[in-house]
Amino acid sequence: MGWEAWYTLAVVALVIGTLASGRVGADIVMVGGVTLLILARVITEEQALAGMAERSLVTIGALFVVAAGLRETGAMSWLSQYVLGQPTTERKAQSRIMFPVALMSAFLNNTPVVAVALPVIGEWAKKYGQPVSKLLIPLSYAAILGGTCTLIGTSTNIVINDLLAAQPDQERLGMFEIAWLGLPVAIVGILYVLGVGRWLLPDRRPAISYGEDAREYTIEMLVEPGSLLVGRTIEEAGLRHLQGVYLIEIDRDGHVLPAVSPQERLQANDRLVFVGVVDSVIDLQRIRGLQPATDQVFQLGSPRSERRLLEAVVSTTCPLVGKTIREGRFRTVYNAAVIAVARNGQRLNKKIGDISLWPGDTLLLEAHPSFLSRQRNSRDFFLVSMVEDSAPVRHERAWVALGILGLMILGITLGISLPLAPMLAAGLMLIFRCCTGTEARRSVDWQILIVIAAGFALSAAMQESQAAAGISSAIVATVGENRYLALAAIYLLAMVFTNLITNVAAAYIVVPIALETAVTLDVDEKPFIMSVMIAASVALATPISYQTNLMVYGPGGYRFSDYMRIGIPLSLLIWVLTVVLAPQLWHF
Repeated sequence: MGWEAWYTLAVVALVIGTLASGRVGADIVMVGGVTLLILARVITEEQALAGMAERSLVTIGALFVVAAGLRETGAMSWLSQYVLGQPTTERKAQSRIMFPVALMSAFLNNTPVVAVALPVIGEWAKKYGQPVSKLLIPLSYAAILGGTCTLIGTSTNIVINDLLAAQPDQERLGMFEIAWLGLPVAIVGILYVLGVGRWLLPDRRPAISYGEDAREYTIEMLVEPGSLLVGRTIEEAGLRHLQGVYLIEIDRDGHVLPAVSPQERLQANDRLVFVGVVDSVIDLQRIRGLQPATDQVFQLGSPRSERRLLEAVVSTTCPLVGKTIREGRFRTVYNAAVIAVARNGQRLNKKIGDISLWPGDTLLLEAHPSFLSRQRNSRDFFLVSMVEDSAPVRHERAWVALGILGLMILGITLGISLPLAPMLAAGLMLIFRCCTGTEARRSVDWQILIVIAAGFALSAAMQESQAAAGISSAIVATVGENRYLALAAIYLLAMVFTNLITNVAAAYIVVPIALETAVTLDVDEKPFIMSVMIAASVALATPISYQTNLMVYGPGGYRFSDYMRIGIPLSLLIWVLTVVLAPQLWHF
């Protein structure tokens, strides 16, 4: 190998070491590595920027917008809640999570799938007495394993498909081509967790408690006529064991039902009175069939989809102090609707409009975001702040979002190109107002896109400098002409890198080595490429190896060793399975 190859390997080693330390963001590390390669003229500026024009970059960006449409309409949350059911054992709870999540992750980016399912499962675990630490690693693993089943299931598959298509005489993979290998891997992985989870998953309390908050609000919600909640019991509607909020009474046509039985059936226009913390109030707003009981919400000037929840603390100089919310005409004065009130932990036994305001009361308001800038320096309130993730859910568009997702999957299956189908789906999400332009922009993980763009340059450097060929020659020299051992070595290399650094970065480094090894052995590249797809996607052994592993780390109360204890045996099992199956499915 020449100096360019050794220099490239030194840069790659520096990138791997820095990423493994976790002290610097992956995007900064990757761009820094590419800069060092440009300075040494290992690659040109044009090669360094070529990744910005890759199809995978556009595809993944569009898929983030599609996921945003599903999230903002409540479609993803509805799917999560619908499939969970009421398990009676720990194993049934895990299977209720893993199979549906794996299915959803096959067609959606797994990060938003886990983000939506995480609080749902946290609440569900408490409701049915299941330890959350037994459920959240299975959630993450299911999302990872499900992503291996289709071409769009994970960004790694999309990136490797582009790298493969860039080779002479190679075509792009079909939507379900990887499923021949990914589906057995996913099934074996899920069955492994269901079989050994009882012994290898910890029974531990989480470090983060859902819904911890000192302020308890009193809020009234109305059962919408014609909604799915009408005719259901409190328990069937999922209102029996809510996290951080509880139902204290029902006001039905002026008749109050205290100490509500779980078998009480809901009727249209029932007023449900809840007490709970702010995060739980947001969750109530997201339940399909419930709406704030105050009529003021529907008399505000701005469309409800544009409003947010805000908290405001009443000051001693507020002109409405001593008056009820209705007498003070709060909506008219501030163009905001009071939907809940918190007062020093007291429960307020009055309808919202009949509550007299006191200094220090914390009001939960629904208003246009401009309320924040108008009242931030006002003497009427001590403090005004926006509640995060408080946009009203567009339940009426949930079926539209699901229909768009179905059309996208059908289009890809029928041969519409990957960038075009997700781009059309993202455009339809915006056209049919499943999400706004602001929500679409905010949903895109720009760090991932930068890593992908920089990764193409890193991969090009591995090939241009002959570094990939040098490593490939070393592997062949070690294992001889045995193709199975060479495949096992490539998989092992990708598996180790994936658990130390990001999956996309591992793919960029190992794919050129896999291609060169196939050329050296004079065999088909497909078994090697498909194996790297699995190895670079299935990051199970450490919490830092994949975003979803990190997402469940705190809420599950996990330790670093918990992932190693259950993840290393599973990684080795999938290694053996892949090395055996890949050459049978795609012959050398």
